[in-house]
Amino acid sequence: MIEYIKKLFKDSSNRAYNKKVSIIGMGYVGAGIAYALMIKDIAREIVFIDVKNDVVNAEMLDIRHGMHNMGSAKIINGTYSDIKDSDLIIITAGRNRRSGESRLDLIDDNIKIADKVIEEIRKYYNQGVILVVSNPVDIITYHITKKMGLDKGRIFGTGCILDSSRLINVISDYVGLGSEFISASVIGEHGANQIPLWSKVEVAQMPIEKYCSEIGLKFSDEIKEQMTIKVKNMGAEIIQGKGKTYYGISTCVCYLADAILNKRSTVACVTSVLDGTMGLNNVALSLPCLINYNGIKQVLPLDINKEEHSKLIETNKKLSDIIKKIYINV
Repeated sequence: MIEYIKKLFKDSSNRAYNKKVSIIGMGYVGAGIAYALMIKDIAREIVFIDVKNDVVNAEMLDIRHGMHNMGSAKIINGTYSDIKDSDLIIITAGRNRRSGESRLDLIDDNIKIADKVIEEIRKYYNQGVILVVSNPVDIITYHITKKMGLDKGRIFGTGCILDSSRLINVISDYVGLGSEFISASVIGEHGANQIPLWSKVEVAQMPIEKYCSEIGLKFSDEIKEQMTIKVKNMGAEIIQGKGKTYYGISTCVCYLADAILNKRSTVACVTSVLDGTMGLNNVALSLPCLINYNGIKQVLPLDINKEEHSKLIETNKKLSDIIKKIYINV
């Protein structure tokens, strides 16, 4: 197993290495990602691209005017032609979810926007990973992957990385330990059909049931269900409170960007088009993936219980049915 992982982590790419990021869509999420990248000082160059040039210029100036020793990246108010030689292209362009809407309600509008983005990227793309953030991220990732026709793994979406982070925080609050002591993952759809892997949750390197028993804390199926619902509804709760979400996803994207730009391979639950993994076909959804400089190196083997696997198959069918409604002869 150790040799298997070492082989996966090996980067065989010979392409140019510029630590250059292009962000397409400079709304709250795009700007939040740019700000996080600057604070972490991950990129050498960040290109801002949006149809609203005045917004791009304002965001560029606002971020550039922070303390110079908090980030050294060159920021460009750019166009699609500036994506050339990017190591990472981040797509956030799309209509935001409104209060009361599900992510799937965005399909029609955001596929049209994605088509325009794809048309422009095709003109200038010459290298780099494409990371999809736009919702519904599983459907948009599928769409862009099929339209672009790049090497397997070169395009993926943020998927359930944010849901996994939210689950960790909910568990952290419940058990009274910092999030660094919690290991938990969410797979499936970034949406109503997400699946927390309770069989894999650990607290202080112990199964959560055992940890709670050791400290005399109640833990039951009812509590798990309450946490599951809380995580599932958290995006809607934030939108109802302040109109949109952006901080959480921005830091998640920054985490992935760090792995890609600094060649620090990592494992995260992200969405990609699957071709037979665990019986899943012709759909994009989240599973644990090994991510490196070239994108998804490998969708990792996942040992889950029968109930979790059954839910995953159901999610696969629901997303496949949506895809079949969108595309003819898929």
